[in-house]
Amino acid sequence: MPAVGIVIGDGNREYPGKLTLYVTMTCIVAAMGGLIFGYDIGISGGVTTMDSFQKEFFPSVYEKQKNDQESSKYCKFDSIPLTLFTSSLYLAALCSCVVASYVTREFGRKLSMLLGGVLFCAGALLNGFATAVWMLIVGRLLLGFGIGFTNQSVPLYLSEMAPYKYRGALNIGFQLSITIGILVASVLNFFFSKIPGGWGWRLSLGGAVVPALIITVGSLILPDTPNSMIERGRFKQAETKLRKIRGVDDVEDEMNDLIAASEASKLVEHPWRNLLQRKYRPHLTMAILIPSFQQLTGINVIMFYAPVLFQTIGFANDAALMSAVVTGLVNVGATVVSIYGVDKWGRRFLFLEGGLQMLISQVAVAAAIGAKFGVDGNPGVLPKWYAIVVVLFICIYVAAFAWSWGPLGWLVPSEIFPLEIRSAAQSVTVSMNMIFTFIIAQVFLMMLCHMKFGLFIFFAFFVALMSVFIYVFLPETRGVPIEEMNQVWRSHWYWSRFVEGDENGRVEMGKVH
Repeated sequence: MPAVGIVIGDGNREYPGKLTLYVTMTCIVAAMGGLIFGYDIGISGGVTTMDSFQKEFFPSVYEKQKNDQESSKYCKFDSIPLTLFTSSLYLAALCSCVVASYVTREFGRKLSMLLGGVLFCAGALLNGFATAVWMLIVGRLLLGFGIGFTNQSVPLYLSEMAPYKYRGALNIGFQLSITIGILVASVLNFFFSKIPGGWGWRLSLGGAVVPALIITVGSLILPDTPNSMIERGRFKQAETKLRKIRGVDDVEDEMNDLIAASEASKLVEHPWRNLLQRKYRPHLTMAILIPSFQQLTGINVIMFYAPVLFQTIGFANDAALMSAVVTGLVNVGATVVSIYGVDKWGRRFLFLEGGLQMLISQVAVAAAIGAKFGVDGNPGVLPKWYAIVVVLFICIYVAAFAWSWGPLGWLVPSEIFPLEIRSAAQSVTVSMNMIFTFIIAQVFLMMLCHMKFGLFIFFAFFVALMSVFIYVFLPETRGVPIEEMNQVWRSHWYWSRFVEGDENGRVEMGKVH
């Protein structure tokens, strides 16, 4: 097919519209999709420290922890089946991304959210009633399929529904619900671990049904996005919906740009193959590196294994779970800061400030643990002030992540993709996130055993690297309408050489294979 030119705005468009109660409530309900992801992150690490859970499913870990007092504390939880229990979910989420991309593009964002909720619900029930390790693993796989669908659709839904001036704040609602899910899971673990009879872990795992039902029911009552309606040829409905969510009648400019973007997307017969075109090089680079870097901050090491980590550095079991609750509270509070600041201070500022703060706190944690534990992992008696210092620096680290790489790792990729590659590119983003989450979850306890306190230096190196990448290669996307994002790349010192177009914002679609 020959090259064609399609006008998609003049690059300086300001669409009329306001932040209506309708769109605010819609985005809040959609953002609840993050609850299931956050709940799982928070619940997994806490459950794996419960004695009754270890005795039933991982007796070798229980025996090693209770009876082997001489071995290094760095290695007390190093178990391949135990890490497989945690990380199998992310392998399943990775596999479901390709299917989720097709469903999201062809049938809309709503159906993808609905499927995610139903699959997560089934996995939660299987885990809650598990009597064998295979039931746990199958349940985790179902949870992963559910997360793959919701993580694919929710960030796109939020970016498309929100007025461009408030897109950052509303999109970060997804990350806020992840942090709330982590916090709720940590609190429940703390109380369920005290239930006599040792069956509290069933409530922890089975409790995932609640956030699953929230997003399942929510997806049934949510409206579809105008972008998705236009993509499927429902123009009249899309225009009516656009007027309602923007709160104004004058939506002609935005509607025309959405239709133009949709027409451009229909000329792309193979969005996956077209991602490899030269003009999409900046989009593909960000789709790969931002989610990969997000996991290489080491955050999931802290959130998955916070109770395990705190037990490892000498806290009692209750104190370990309580420390996880504290970090969960910090996580929620700092995400609220990001909601306030992302559309005021910009994406780049939060990325860079958060990176510097994480770097400092990771080096401090490495120094504190190294000073007491050394390389043999036997610290003797740990004073209370020491434990407080370690938790303090971990909280500083969590706060930095929660207002930078946490929310922006989902926001920035979801807002930079043109409609013609949006579902495929978002699928790449989710896939890379899950690949690195799986790898880190699978090897973390082994790395802690062998690298010891140097593990925090390992992640600090990547934090420094990713901060340099953001400073040099990521342009500011604050306040840019989602269909006008091409102008951002055209004006960048490096990416402009890849993105085609003239000064009026005419986007050359190039050859479609």
